[in-house]
Amino acid sequence: MASLIFRYGAMGSSKTANALMVRYNYMERGQTAVLLKPKLENRDGKRIIRSRIGLESKCLFVEDYLTEENLKLWKETKEIPNAIIVDEAQFLTKEQIDKLANIVDDFEIPVICYGLRTDFLGNLFEGSKRLMELANKIEEIPTICWCGKKALFNARYQNDEILRSGEQVVMGGNESYISLCRKHYRDGKIHA
Repeated sequence: MASLIFRYGAMGSSKTANALMVRYNYMERGQTAVLLKPKLENRDGKRIIRSRIGLESKCLFVEDYLTEENLKLWKETKEIPNAIIVDEAQFLTKEQIDKLANIVDDFEIPVICYGLRTDFLGNLFEGSKRLMELANKIEEIPTICWCGKKALFNARYQNDEILRSGEQVVMGGNESYISLCRKHYRDGKIHA
């Protein structure tokens, strides 16, 4: 039975690497797994998904793929993928998540979404919130804080100081964000 799956974790938990490995598993078995990301995510180039450890693959944009024309074509031709894998799903809209849920229900194909649960202030992203509401399965991909405890927060920092205000979405990697446990996030400590 097909499911809508949300696999979330703090930054550095290997979400993207996991997404790429799952896609590879489908391909290795001769099946089609479509790899998607939102247009907003442009750090690695327009149509590239790249993990911190160097795995990468071409992808399509969610906005271009989840069109009524595509869904109509699926119904007419019955040529549908075996799975859809979405990276950076936190940046999706409620409506896009609803479409993904409908694809699971109407076409009986799994949709596996990877993303952050919360932003740098600890608030849910729109896409993550909707996935928490609709997903058949919610799975955490754990990572650790510099102290060795489980990381829960994606702290945005500048000059070794945690930022406590700003826009919800600012693209960046290790130079701007660090995963921290609750205590070190609260205390504002990004290293020993």
